[in-house]
Amino acid sequence: MKLTCSALQRRQILVFVVGWIAYAATYCLRKPLGVIKTDLETDLNISKSQLGWLDTALLLPYAVMQMLLGPVGDKLGPRKTFGVCMILSGISMASFGYWSNFYMFCLLLFLNGTAQAQCWPNVMKTLGLWFSDNVRNTIFGMFGTCAFAGGIIGTAIAVFLQTTYGWRSVFFIPSVLLICLGIIVLLCFHQPDELNIDVPGKAATSASSSSTKSELTWFQLWKIPMLAEVAVAVFCLKAVRYCMYMWLPMYLLNSLKYSKTEAGMFSTTFEIGGVVGSAVIGFVLDRLFKGRSLYGTCLCTGLSGVSLLLFMLTGNWGMMFNCLFLFLAGAFNCGPDTILGGSIPAELGEMDGRNAAAATVGLVNGFGSVGTFLEGPIIGIIATAYGWSGMFYFMIILSFIGCVAVFRASVIKSRLPRPIPDEEPLKVPLV
Repeated sequence: MKLTCSALQRRQILVFVVGWIAYAATYCLRKPLGVIKTDLETDLNISKSQLGWLDTALLLPYAVMQMLLGPVGDKLGPRKTFGVCMILSGISMASFGYWSNFYMFCLLLFLNGTAQAQCWPNVMKTLGLWFSDNVRNTIFGMFGTCAFAGGIIGTAIAVFLQTTYGWRSVFFIPSVLLICLGIIVLLCFHQPDELNIDVPGKAATSASSSSTKSELTWFQLWKIPMLAEVAVAVFCLKAVRYCMYMWLPMYLLNSLKYSKTEAGMFSTTFEIGGVVGSAVIGFVLDRLFKGRSLYGTCLCTGLSGVSLLLFMLTGNWGMMFNCLFLFLAGAFNCGPDTILGGSIPAELGEMDGRNAAAATVGLVNGFGSVGTFLEGPIIGIIATAYGWSGMFYFMIILSFIGCVAVFRASVIKSRLPRPIPDEEPLKVPLV
């Protein structure tokens, strides 16, 4: 069924807005853990070591289950998988505040991480099916702002609930919110083929594969050309980003002699750069790197390493230089993440009729998320042995490794006998 331009635009806006709000809301059940750690330590006598294990209980299944359960969305459908997983995430954390047992906390966080693992791959799969191929990077880049905005919103809600009602309340209201949004997703987040709608500007393989079942195994997914290189790049980007999230305030406080308030507030400059970078990079890739998006993301990944190097070298030059290079580091690090972790693996998963977009996105992001819980002990060892400069050199090296991985993927793409659809811009009027 072909819709008028205005009717299709309304449907696209609905899918984009529902997906953006729903995925941003998942952070309302991730961020509170960091907010209430002090309360758990003082009220329940949970040790710092155990608090670290709570992080692992959430992040480890989130990473592993993305890789192992990615094909679920391709077999059951992204709308059902995304909606049900949001509801399960809300149910798992609704009773968190009623418990005082460390092992029960671990169990609930494990269930939450497992449920949320399937949210990003399936929202990416649906989003990719609704928009024409030659605006794919723009849409994915704009959509990626939900992850960074959701983190800020999730922290703000948790702080408000903690200070107003106490730490035991911080998960209940967000859990109810996620359950309600999960129901809305089930009602509104349809694929085009579920509504028998044809989206103009979609490659034939991508459009037709959405109604078939994916039969690829986990090992077969790894053999898809470029996928392993993209996964390595996402691993490096996420590891660097979480290093900055977890260690930047301490660096500003101890090394650059910021006050506690200044360190906390100024550290958000990196996240602000991430929001801007995510929103802008897709537009830039579609306009300046049409058909060569991997080269564009390779350049951005390399520039993130350069920005970190300049931030380290100019650390004593004052707040203005600190702000500039932190902003650029955040923009060039977070900007490519949505493209490498969403647009490109989704495209690879739908090529040649594979219908494995959710599986490939899950595989790439799951592998990348391994870096989020490995960075803590690694950075701790490096900072202890080599100081703050060692930490920054480690992040710079990781950034350039990611750059090399993306460059290798771009070389592989150039040698493929069959071109990826975005190499030949479609002339169909875009919606």
